[in-house]
Amino acid sequence: MPKWCCSILITIPILLALISCSGEAKKPAVSQDANTTQQVKGRLETIRNRGKLICGVSGELPGFSFVRADGRYAGLDVDICRAIAAAIFNDPNAVQFRNLNAKERFTAVQTGEVDILSRNTTFTLGRDTSVKMEFAPVVFYDGQGMMVRKDSGLKKLEDLKGKPICTQTGTTNEQNLADQMRRRGLPYQPVVFEDVNTAYTAYAEGRCDGVTSDRSQLLSRRTALPNPQDHEILNVVMSKEPLAPAVAEGDARWANIVRWVVYTLIEAEELGVNSKNVMQLISSKDPIFRRFLGVEGGLGKGLGLTNDFTVRIVKFVGNYGEIYNRNLGPNTALKLDRGLNNLWNKKGLLYSPPFR
Repeated sequence: MPKWCCSILITIPILLALISCSGEAKKPAVSQDANTTQQVKGRLETIRNRGKLICGVSGELPGFSFVRADGRYAGLDVDICRAIAAAIFNDPNAVQFRNLNAKERFTAVQTGEVDILSRNTTFTLGRDTSVKMEFAPVVFYDGQGMMVRKDSGLKKLEDLKGKPICTQTGTTNEQNLADQMRRRGLPYQPVVFEDVNTAYTAYAEGRCDGVTSDRSQLLSRRTALPNPQDHEILNVVMSKEPLAPAVAEGDARWANIVRWVVYTLIEAEELGVNSKNVMQLISSKDPIFRRFLGVEGGLGKGLGLTNDFTVRIVKFVGNYGEIYNRNLGPNTALKLDRGLNNLWNKKGLLYSPPFR
């Protein structure tokens, strides 16, 4: 036999062995369904085993998250967390709230101290990437403003040239203020505090000529000042501030649950499903209602929830419109017009993808 034949005969078994080993290495250790199961057994399983959701909030901002006289938390951000708890546990009260300041909020999410951050937090590119947050849909469209004393004579940003302005560190407000004053060529005196209460106290004591934050926060904080009528919010919007809940990056199933709970609130309002009629609509023959409420199909199971998760949410917490009116609407101290926070078909920006 020629030497080259021997070489081939020797080489073939070696190649077969290598191919076999390579095949074993590339063979998936688990199926895609098993990977999905592992994702479900991430943050969702932790929450279920614990028996409650841990939600990071401000706790000091009326209308969004604050503690009422009876000791219960209330506000739009609080109701987002109650909606998630209702979807998971069929109990909107299966939530533990933790107050977080602006500086510590992202660390609390990253370390797993809280399951979700629902704390008037602006959705930005840097926070979505460098800080590694996974943002849910926007729950309140806002913009940064400036509050001054009515008798100050200050009417526009240019009037604050060289003057002290209070704000909170670790927020987009601090950078936005610097950007807006710089682009106008206006020097000013930044007076920055870690604690938001200290910032507003300093303003109330006259240590600053103005205080800047999201306009909704300024409206909320003005109600707590000794003489609210003595203060006004300038007719200036310095930035876009889309406020959204956020979770830690890396758990796609948990992020999806939070995302679709928010969409549930928006879609329910658009469909006219509310806390008063949701139980009656379960028996509707309309395929849109039946699918949305989980009577038909398996949308809930795809999220790792029960198919009636939308019913749980609306029954206990209401739709987005009910939440807004309860916390920020015309019958509250804030009396905030919905504006951009209306449904898309009412000239607002709220829009849910289809529940299909």
